[in-house]
Amino acid sequence: MKWYKQTAAEVMKHVQTFQKGLSKEERSHRLTTNGYNKIAEKQQVKPWKKFLKHYTDLLMLVLLAAAILKFTTGDVVEGSIIFFVVIINGFVSYWQERKAEESLDGLKQMMGQEAVVISAGQKIIVPVEEVVKGDLVALKAGDVVPADLRLLEVHDLFIEESILTGESEAVEKQMEEIAEEAGPADQKNMAFSGTLVQSGSAIGVAVETGDTTEIGKINHALQAVAKQTTPLVKKMHQLNQQIFKGILVLVVFLLFFTTFKHGMAWNTLFSAMIALIVAMIPEGLPAVLTMILSLGVKEMAQEHAIIKGMPSVETLGSMTVICSDKTGTLTKNEMTVMDVITEEKDRVLDIMNNCQELKLQDQQTAAELKGNPTELALLHYVESAQLQLKEVSGKIPFSSSYKYMATMHPEKDQAVIFIKGAPEVLMQKAVLTEKEKQQWQQAASNLAQKGQRVLGFAYKKVAAQQELTHDSLTELTFAGLAGIIDPPKESAIQAVKESQEAGIAVKMITGDHKDTAQAIGEQIGLKHTAKVLQGKEIDAMTEEELALEVTHVDVFARTTPEHKLRIVSALQKNGEIVGMTGDGVNDAPALKKADIGIAMGIKGSEVSKQAADMVLADDNFHTIAKAVKEGRRIFDNLKKTINFFLPTALAQGLIVVWALLANQPLPLTPVQILWVNMVTTITLSYALGFEKASADTMKRPPRNTKEGILTGYSIFRILYVSLLIMIPAYLLAMRFEGAALQQTILLQNIVLAQALYMINCRELLEPSLNKDFFKNKVLFISLGILFLLQAGVIFLPVAQQLIGTTTLSLSQQLVIGGNVLLLFVVVEIEKCISKRLMNKKSSTQLKQS
Repeated sequence: MKWYKQTAAEVMKHVQTFQKGLSKEERSHRLTTNGYNKIAEKQQVKPWKKFLKHYTDLLMLVLLAAAILKFTTGDVVEGSIIFFVVIINGFVSYWQERKAEESLDGLKQMMGQEAVVISAGQKIIVPVEEVVKGDLVALKAGDVVPADLRLLEVHDLFIEESILTGESEAVEKQMEEIAEEAGPADQKNMAFSGTLVQSGSAIGVAVETGDTTEIGKINHALQAVAKQTTPLVKKMHQLNQQIFKGILVLVVFLLFFTTFKHGMAWNTLFSAMIALIVAMIPEGLPAVLTMILSLGVKEMAQEHAIIKGMPSVETLGSMTVICSDKTGTLTKNEMTVMDVITEEKDRVLDIMNNCQELKLQDQQTAAELKGNPTELALLHYVESAQLQLKEVSGKIPFSSSYKYMATMHPEKDQAVIFIKGAPEVLMQKAVLTEKEKQQWQQAASNLAQKGQRVLGFAYKKVAAQQELTHDSLTELTFAGLAGIIDPPKESAIQAVKESQEAGIAVKMITGDHKDTAQAIGEQIGLKHTAKVLQGKEIDAMTEEELALEVTHVDVFARTTPEHKLRIVSALQKNGEIVGMTGDGVNDAPALKKADIGIAMGIKGSEVSKQAADMVLADDNFHTIAKAVKEGRRIFDNLKKTINFFLPTALAQGLIVVWALLANQPLPLTPVQILWVNMVTTITLSYALGFEKASADTMKRPPRNTKEGILTGYSIFRILYVSLLIMIPAYLLAMRFEGAALQQTILLQNIVLAQALYMINCRELLEPSLNKDFFKNKVLFISLGILFLLQAGVIFLPVAQQLIGTTTLSLSQQLVIGGNVLLLFVVVEIEKCISKRLMNKKSSTQLKQS
């Protein structure tokens, strides 16, 4: 229902209420029939369900099945070890992801606790949740509006609606109906639930309560928006499926081959399949990825970026578009005097200092004052002049009906009247030649084109006994103009530049007017500011038309929460990874819909913080650029870690496969394979998470999110490295007699090969032994811990008995050392050749394009 279009009488008739309000009985009846004035709660997921979801991962289920099968065959020790690894991984994941989003609580907090309603002609105080449709509600300064009200009576009412519109300046309200179509920001005869009465008083009739209010609609949109699956999670699911399919194909093939070719006994075959599954599933990988992401969360927190969900760390690195709210995000959320045009500066400063209602004593500073943002801006501007307040002998408060404010002050043996207001009104009352008037009009137009709100200043000297009235405001002396705007943050301008250099498009979505939005867009350096898309134009577009339009428009004005949601969806439809920043309640649905929602920590509403994936603790847009760099570094390190993990897992699997194909005993037991996996997980794999960002991190475009974690080159690397680990190690082990010695040599060879290959993986294509080699101290610590653990397994009797190893001589250790050194050298040579081939291919494609 478009309540703002109806007259007061029509509204009263429609909601069936009366001049004296509803009776107590009628209010009780409506409360029973229509329900309470509160937002419907969404049922939360139970904690045990959140915990169990971490065991639904495909590879974890396979390992659980392997453990259960081991228990059924009597191998309790091996089954327990596999089961323990799976349980620990699940606990780690649950611990890291235990923070649930509670957007609803924040929305509830936006509503007040009590309301004053008129019932049977008497004012009574009722809980906000008991306000019903048709109630007459009384408002005064400081009240939080309890429901959506159609205003019936207003007295200098100003309401601050930034939680809904995103705009900081309070809106002056009226009670007349509005004929044309209007969004919430332009419905001047409505007071919306959750907004704050800054000054004045009013009476309004409740026309919407609970879920049907504007804030209720935002809640509904928030609950309806499905949480986005991050690119990393999608890629890890894809990788898990690839590993699972590969293992399944191998298991089925080996079952048929060994049964028909060698007639292998089922119990031997069964044990071999378990060993193969344990070998080829990188069970430590989830824990390592969790650690690297957790480390990223900690690093970002030190940079004032609070991450709520770990995969969001990586999503930042793949972001292609940042959609930002204007007020408080790109701008300071503080009205500021930018330009003053006058030939009587002292007089204009005097008018700014005295023609106002906020500062009452000279010792008060502008920072201490609260109230009208325009007056605060003027007082901030004149503060450095240290002017004295004049005695006030008369005052005409500002009203939108006559568009000015006037004060009168004694001055020597006379009096002076100060006036500020709309320039065009003051010019009509001033003594100006036609030429002077045109000059002032042109100056005002120039300021307006910069997106500034323009104020005029005038004065008039009168007799001391003169009374201040509207009629006395004639033959004024026009003193000057001031342009006021909420200016952009300097850090935001720098951040926009850095984002664009990193291939990230920046778009501004605001509820402000077109000219102001366009001016701010130009000032912060947005690329496409010639065209501004307004909310009413978005309403007229289909989803397909909007998806085409958003690609070459960077400024969106007069938008509602629904528009923001549609813009984010249109960008996602185009394949963009969208980051959305905001601080108001109106931003919450779009923050949740975006791939990465970014809320302001200081000036942001509680709702926006809870709907977001990341909170900027310093409200600094520039922090996003730092977070993007960190996100890209983390993904680089994740790729390095995965490229390190998979060749070693495949090498262990290939050893089992070769043994089955050749009808040989299993070269490693499942416990030994698990030891290899876990010792490298505990030590080596974490080290790569501490690698620093490369020099070109913020100079390259965002990566293609459609590209999997495993590229063609990655698969080539995995295959040949796994063979380089397996073949020399297997051939060396087979030169010796005795199963325990063979297994120990094979175990030691694989572990040391992984240690050196981890150093290879410091750089995927660049030489590993570079100037930054010694900067990663964790790498050397992890190598030291690995050598101690491995020495214990080989030389300590207790470990030998548990793992099934034996002591190795110095000569045997040296031969193993030669094997693994060969692997390191070959990989470094291959990287150098591959880099040259890739560079040559890139330059060829560049010439062709």
